[in-house]
Amino acid sequence: MHAAAENETDSMRMYRWGEEGGRPAPGQIGTAPEWFYKGNGAILRAHNEPLEVHAFAEDGGEEPEIAGVYVIDANGNPRRVGMSTGNEFSDHKTERRNYLYLAPSKLRQCSIGPELIVGPSFENVPGHVKIERNGQVIWEKQIGSGEERMSHSLANMEHHHFKFPQHRRPGDVHIHFYGAGAFSFGAGVELQDGDVSDISFAGFGRSLRNPVRVDTSTQALIAVQPA
Repeated sequence: MHAAAENETDSMRMYRWGEEGGRPAPGQIGTAPEWFYKGNGAILRAHNEPLEVHAFAEDGGEEPEIAGVYVIDANGNPRRVGMSTGNEFSDHKTERRNYLYLAPSKLRQCSIGPELIVGPSFENVPGHVKIERNGQVIWEKQIGSGEERMSHSLANMEHHHFKFPQHRRPGDVHIHFYGAGAFSFGAGVELQDGDVSDISFAGFGRSLRNPVRVDTSTQALIAVQPA
């Protein structure tokens, strides 16, 4: 038993912690979930806008998710405005190199839309994702989201996100991607320039579509100059 525990990966350990303590009783604080910073609002793209694979990136792949949209009110209280279909879009090859590269692999463009759903049902939400290339579907899969499919309750995830004072600045808007259960990279698909991801969830309106744009230029050195 001890040998099995020693060989447990960090990802599996985090998942087990969530299964054990991610759904606390009302009014209680549960285990903190794994989460990563995607960037500021400059990286957010809309429906039909391209998602760029930068010259320094090794890869770019869709992550079909539901995203919560929050506004911090004048008193510093987070308010959930609604939810939207989302594409977190990450560099999975960089992530696969080493677990410690997971954080920078998330610093990529992402998208939400085309609709914001106020007060949606979020217990068990079926969905569908597909990748189109030259007008043909090259991969697709039935997916799902919602609290019933998660190891953490929505309330627990929200607490651990907004417990940080810097996440409760009045006037700020937060987009919180709730996690993906499947994506094409896991099936061995490498997205190419011009491919289109199409993500939809039942009850969340029209599908979110984004083409992929691959920057094929040579990566330039960013040289810091003295002040």
